[in-house]
Amino acid sequence: MARVVIENLTKQFKARKKEFTRAVNGLSLAVEDGEFMVLVGPSGCGKSTTLRLIAGLEEPDSGRITIDGRSMERVAPKDRDIAMVFQNHALFPHMTARENLAFGLMVRKYSRAEIASRVGEAADLLGLKDCLDRRPEHLSGGERQRVALGRAIVRKPGVFLFDEPLSNLDAPLRAQLRREISRMHERLSATMIFVTHDQMEAMTMGQRIAVLHQGALQQAAEPLTVYGNPANIFVAGFIGLPKINLLEGTIVREGDGTFFTMTANDAPFVKLRLDEAGAARAAGFTGPKIILGIRAENISTGPATTDKPVSTIEVIAESVETTGADSYLYARRGAQTLVARLQTGGKIRPGEKLALVFDLSAAQLFDPVTDKAMA
Repeated sequence: MARVVIENLTKQFKARKKEFTRAVNGLSLAVEDGEFMVLVGPSGCGKSTTLRLIAGLEEPDSGRITIDGRSMERVAPKDRDIAMVFQNHALFPHMTARENLAFGLMVRKYSRAEIASRVGEAADLLGLKDCLDRRPEHLSGGERQRVALGRAIVRKPGVFLFDEPLSNLDAPLRAQLRREISRMHERLSATMIFVTHDQMEAMTMGQRIAVLHQGALQQAAEPLTVYGNPANIFVAGFIGLPKINLLEGTIVREGDGTFFTMTANDAPFVKLRLDEAGAARAAGFTGPKIILGIRAENISTGPATTDKPVSTIEVIAESVETTGADSYLYARRGAQTLVARLQTGGKIRPGEKLALVFDLSAAQLFDPVTDKAMA
């Protein structure tokens, strides 16, 4: 296996006559030996370009890539000890699954015995033993993707690279292959870098996830750390479904309390008392505005009267979105829309007035000037 280190990597492409688009912008990231790292972000954020730079399919404009301590400058893709799985299966249609699995080893002139052994191991690992003598046209989408994965496995590379390999599959099959790839990582203890725009794939598969935006790294950490303690407003808004509630207001200190307030016509229409940790984070803030982020599961429907009246606001229901086990209420307070996870199965009608209770121990505070979380 191998450790992959990216240092100040930059890559730009010519967009128009004299204009350039910077796809990767000063990216630095270390992927540890045997780690499953997921690169996640919106379309055009530079994640696939980064993968292609690691693979040697693109040359960086500046920066450095090392694999297992060896610089990849001027090293051909075939000599980088990597295997790549693409979004498109890219199987040879005239070859059987067995022949597709074996092709790369045959080109590298492995012995027949070694090829048979490696193909058999990959087929066992991926459940392909009954499909080996069928051509791609007679395989299901999931079987074709397994063959593509197996073609990488037989190489026994130092690093596996996955470029959105599940994006063309339907939802149940994607869920199944997510589990299979995760199990494959556990059995192989391999270094894997997986690119996706799907945050569910990132959260469920990655030991760590690296969130990219406009070619730059925003945060790299364990999935629950990124979810619960986002480094900035972009990460907070991108990771998590439904999207985090972001409220712009001011910090007000009254007596022994610290409050987050939103005003309209010089009168507060949202006033929430911060807990001790939130008050401590806001203690040194001197800006005119601050952003409070709170997720739907930390807002619940509750009675109009509560033992914490400053953490409760009255809203007007707009709609309810049911996803199966969970239901989410979309409601309005003034011009502010909020989303909360419903705690009861009762019917809520549009236009109905009800109270929302905030658990501010899970709230995040952001500086709107720097976009960064307040520590």
